[in-house]
Amino acid sequence: MSGGLVVLGWPQVGLAFVMVLVVLLLMVATRVGRRGEMLWACLRMTVQLVLVGLVLGWVFAHPSWWLTGLIFALMQVFAVATILGKFRGRLSLALRRVVVLASTAGTTGAVAWFLFVVVGLSPWYEPRYVIPIAGMLIGNSMTGITLGLKALVDGMRENRDAIEDALGLGAAPRAAIAPLVRSAFESALMPTINSMLGTGIVFLPGMMTGQILAGVDPMTAIGYQIAILLGIVGAVGTTVFLALVLGARTYFDARDRLRDDRIR
Repeated sequence: MSGGLVVLGWPQVGLAFVMVLVVLLLMVATRVGRRGEMLWACLRMTVQLVLVGLVLGWVFAHPSWWLTGLIFALMQVFAVATILGKFRGRLSLALRRVVVLASTAGTTGAVAWFLFVVVGLSPWYEPRYVIPIAGMLIGNSMTGITLGLKALVDGMRENRDAIEDALGLGAAPRAAIAPLVRSAFESALMPTINSMLGTGIVFLPGMMTGQILAGVDPMTAIGYQIAILLGIVGAVGTTVFLALVLGARTYFDARDRLRDDRIR
């Protein structure tokens, strides 16, 4: 016990793996496959988190603007690469550029507003705040863009004839594709909305739980959690909106004709 915090040693962490073994035994008993994948995921997660913990421990002890900026940039690159990796061969070059712009601009703006205006962080590069908060906002935005783009790409392929009919009747590209963009935007926001609806009653979010376990006053932890969830909503909404509105325009040429070569 240290300062009210129960510190978990590696033996206790090892005991937590017993729960995984129970699940593996249940999978064997019910002849469910993917047992190796389950075990590999647990081991890989453990190794990754240990490495991240070692890196963050050093970074927190040696704060610098360039190192914090570098980590933030790497997080952005990884997020964009993950999004693009989900759509191999299905996104045109123009749409891939939109993903880079929307993800980078949307999340950078949201992170800057949250840290500098809401939190009032000083110095601005304090890694103990920048890295975890940026990770939450960028991670959720990555998921939102992926869901929104999937709905847009699939919708363009499935509704190509309806969009062409609307264009043939004189509708502007924006109007012809508006229902599809609206539906994709709703699909991308739904997980975030559902998460907020269940917060506090169905479950306690990880950030709030971690602060409470660390001895922070519950009301202080709640204040941070509310602000974080609102920041996530802003980041997801902004990035997805930019990705969908700008991305939808890439399906039309300069003369407002549908580009069949970009529908995949």
